[in-house]
Amino acid sequence: MPRARAIQSPSLSTPTARLRLPVRGKSYSLPISTGIQLLFRRNLGAGAWSVKTKNWIKKLAAADDFEAANGNSVLDFDQAMTKARELARVGEGNSARLITVAEAIADYKADCIARGAQVTNATQIQFNMEDSPSLLSKPVALLKSKELSDWRNRLVAGGLRPSSADRIGRSLKAALNLAQRNDKRIVNGAEWKDALSRLKNANTARDNVILSDAEVTALVRACHDENDQLGIWIDILAETGARESQCEKLKVRDLQDGNKSPRLMLPTSLKGKNREAGFKPVPISARLAALLRKNATGPRAHDLLLTKVYKLSVQFSPVAARLGHGPEISPYSLRHSSIVRQLLKGTPIRVVASHHDTSVGEIERVYSRHISDVSDDLTRATLLDFGGESAGNVVPLRK
Repeated sequence: MPRARAIQSPSLSTPTARLRLPVRGKSYSLPISTGIQLLFRRNLGAGAWSVKTKNWIKKLAAADDFEAANGNSVLDFDQAMTKARELARVGEGNSARLITVAEAIADYKADCIARGAQVTNATQIQFNMEDSPSLLSKPVALLKSKELSDWRNRLVAGGLRPSSADRIGRSLKAALNLAQRNDKRIVNGAEWKDALSRLKNANTARDNVILSDAEVTALVRACHDENDQLGIWIDILAETGARESQCEKLKVRDLQDGNKSPRLMLPTSLKGKNREAGFKPVPISARLAALLRKNATGPRAHDLLLTKVYKLSVQFSPVAARLGHGPEISPYSLRHSSIVRQLLKGTPIRVVASHHDTSVGEIERVYSRHISDVSDDLTRATLLDFGGESAGNVVPLRK
């Protein structure tokens, strides 16, 4: 098979020829394939290579005008053409084709399924990006911070709570990080790290959904009155502080009620970095253990422990409304309330974090106000009185 003819450009092929070109604002252009142009920007110092397609322009690297090419940050003419073709995804089935945002989300969804993680982390991104086709079709390697932050800002402007937009943004960040790990050519991770960093007001909703012990008790009883399955689900969420996704995976064998200290072996949620599948023992009351055993879906060890309740929050909302709660109250409020309840009772933060399958850092970040309240009382109890008069066998400090 005859070799393809190499592209020649007397004015761009060598550093000497490029340095003869006049310095100007407009780049010099060389068509290198259908719909693809290699651009050279002549500067006072070293020039710069870029690639242009029908839809976008991206800078590649500096030209080897004054230093030797290294194949990365400094490219010669041939290297610039090769990289331009790769980024432009020349040819169907080209193994060098760069993954798009839509494909990165699809890969992330498949990864969630393989790991047993919550698939809604991916489907929520897809749903909230349906009106952004240009963003979905863009190669991950070409993403810019502003277009990602603009997308998340539109979610909030469209009525989504900042906490929800923040959570979806973190899922997108995980999808893009996965794409970067799978393709070392993607080197612009800082773009989404900056654009999708936590919103400062993303946790304000959490401060308003901490329920008192009496309110939690009333909600659990009202849900039991509504129907048995709703009552069991709200009961277990309230007592354990677990996530709904964890309870969905519980099997009959995970209920350990053969002694006076019953507990559940809750599956880990696989949230956060470097998490591995496993189980966390969570103590429960004998009352809840008996209720779960009585209402298990089947007798076999591998049967599901709980009957699935579809759209739990939808069924929960009218019950909460009848008790005078607003729409900000959800089943997840029971988790927040469980964490704060343990903190206020002086449970060590590490124990609270382990019980709720999260990290100490996350507990400190989200619930810092409640931690401060507890630590203030504990610290105050240790203060010494250096200003009082001596009494009884108390000896005053010597001057």
